[in-house]
Amino acid sequence: MDLNLQYWQSKGQSFLDRLRIWFSVLDPSSILSSDAEIEKARSRLSTEANPLKNEKVTDAWLLSLSSVHPDTGKLISPVFRPQAFLPISGPLVVASFLPHRGVKPAVFWQFLLQSYSAGFNFANRNATSPKDSTASLKQSILIVGTVGYSTLAGAIPQIVIQRLQLRSTVVQLFFRSVLPIPLSAFLAACNVLLVRNEESENGIQVFDSRGNAVGISRAAGSKAVKETAVSRAVLLGTTAAVPNLLVFLLRRTRLAQRNPMLLAPVRHISTAIVLGLMIPVSFSLFPQMGKIKKECLEKELQTEDMVEEVYYHRGL
Repeated sequence: MDLNLQYWQSKGQSFLDRLRIWFSVLDPSSILSSDAEIEKARSRLSTEANPLKNEKVTDAWLLSLSSVHPDTGKLISPVFRPQAFLPISGPLVVASFLPHRGVKPAVFWQFLLQSYSAGFNFANRNATSPKDSTASLKQSILIVGTVGYSTLAGAIPQIVIQRLQLRSTVVQLFFRSVLPIPLSAFLAACNVLLVRNEESENGIQVFDSRGNAVGISRAAGSKAVKETAVSRAVLLGTTAAVPNLLVFLLRRTRLAQRNPMLLAPVRHISTAIVLGLMIPVSFSLFPQMGKIKKECLEKELQTEDMVEEVYYHRGL
């Protein structure tokens, strides 16, 4: 079992623990660390007698957790590392939620957002699924299709308003402020489910409490993907809901009625703030090292000497 997985197994089993860890891991400044610094940090962790109990190696742990894929041991591309998620996706999310005047800008920003989301989900997936060239080709096609489908679906509110030339204030309010909330959550979940489809079909590695590999489980793969999909739906759904609710309440105040131009910056700033606060929360909703009961696994894995629960890497 990789060092990162050992860390999450030891310290990431409660929500508050995970939240505290993610607030540290998501420090954007660590994205500037060189490959040599990351390799040095990993080397230090592997040579320490008790790295999990040594507080002096905290910085080394943060570099390892934020930059190294726990299944492959390889460095994650800098743009898809967890600490790069907010700086890159933040502007894309804010731009995607703007009330665009045309269809093309809406499609453009949705394409960028969905493309980055697909890349992030794939780069941070569980990579223990058995390799198969046919499945890899299928997965590539599925990723491209996911980006195309999500782009058009995400632009539906703008497409409907423009093509049908809707002028009703109530109808426009529904398509601009209400519909994007469930739509954003749904598309975020679908992106994870489709991009990481191989984990559900082929299974992922499961471990016992000592870190020994037990086998490949499709049930664990399906559970890992579903949990991540829920966490991403909560992230984007909340990010869409809170600013819209805030603007709705502000519209009723005298200040907003006298200065309606204030609503736009409030919406944009609140979207960025809510997204920034929700990222560590959504990453912490489920353990990185999840547990699945013995009876939920495939029958071929349920041996008599097997422990009651096994661990799996959920991915991100």
